[in-house]
Amino acid sequence: MRFIDLRSDTVTMPTDEMRQAIANAEVGDDVYGDDPTVNKLEQLAAERAGKEAALFVPSGTFGNQLAIMTHTRRGNEVIVGKDNHIVLHEVGASAVISGVQLRTLETVNGVMAPEDVLKAIRPDDIHEPETGLICVENAHGCGAVVPLDILKEIKQIAEKHSIPVHMDGARIFNAALALGVDAKEIAACADSVMFCLSKGLAAPAGSMLAGSKEFIDRARKNRKLLGGGMRQIGILAAAGIIALEKMTGRLIEDHENAKYLADELSKLPGVKVKRDRLDIDMVFFELGEDIIKESVLVEKLYEKNIKINGLEGGEYRFVTHIGISKEDIDYVIACMKELILK
Repeated sequence: MRFIDLRSDTVTMPTDEMRQAIANAEVGDDVYGDDPTVNKLEQLAAERAGKEAALFVPSGTFGNQLAIMTHTRRGNEVIVGKDNHIVLHEVGASAVISGVQLRTLETVNGVMAPEDVLKAIRPDDIHEPETGLICVENAHGCGAVVPLDILKEIKQIAEKHSIPVHMDGARIFNAALALGVDAKEIAACADSVMFCLSKGLAAPAGSMLAGSKEFIDRARKNRKLLGGGMRQIGILAAAGIIALEKMTGRLIEDHENAKYLADELSKLPGVKVKRDRLDIDMVFFELGEDIIKESVLVEKLYEKNIKINGLEGGEYRFVTHIGISKEDIDYVIACMKELILK
């Protein structure tokens, strides 16, 4: 039974080409550096990010936390937007793994004001922690992209104070499409960048961490420390290569479908689409409990073979991806209209 799954772009299935590549992948022991498919993926990822080197990691969270661990010392403070993934959805890992504290700043649609970042940098004071890292996110999980001029200004501030910048670029290729630039232009605004192969790019697992050769060498050792030495992982890297070579080029379809979905949702009574955050493949909207209860909407759509998440922060989020067609969207809208107008 097929479901229309709007919960996330992480729910995509590997393509037939990926499955074939997985079956035929040449593999070796990656901890020894002997896996040729992983080596090819890491070289490709570094090139796409405009960095000297890259490292394959199991997940986006792993990549972000590995970057924090590699950039910082215990007791450091990390400046980060209060609604970034690192803060909201990584289980407090920064404190557990790296022993750092997060100094969270206000954002507007995921954007930290450079002047706020500057003010948050700690002075050289015996009573205060040292600012060890600044983290940015692009595309942001709220559905918006961060303008390049903002990222460049934050990077300039960081360089002036000798502080590294890490970018959670889980959906950096979506951001690049929305901004009309190459992904390496966005990545150039950070010393290290993480991007996912399994969000919108249809690979079954894995993310990449890219940066200088010296940084990646240290991160590789830390990956081993964290249990990320995965041996014969060319079977996953093979799918990742296809994700970078072919799947980034079709993301425009997801963006177009998201805008189409937003337009159709806006026609439903009581639906308020957040159009100021409609930059990538995500549609956020409000739909009051007085119109239809959250539990009813989730349950009744599931009965019609549609999977959605419930409310988060008073909003629903629908995400388009390779598994969602315009015909699927029309069906979803028809089902929601039937439920709302009942």
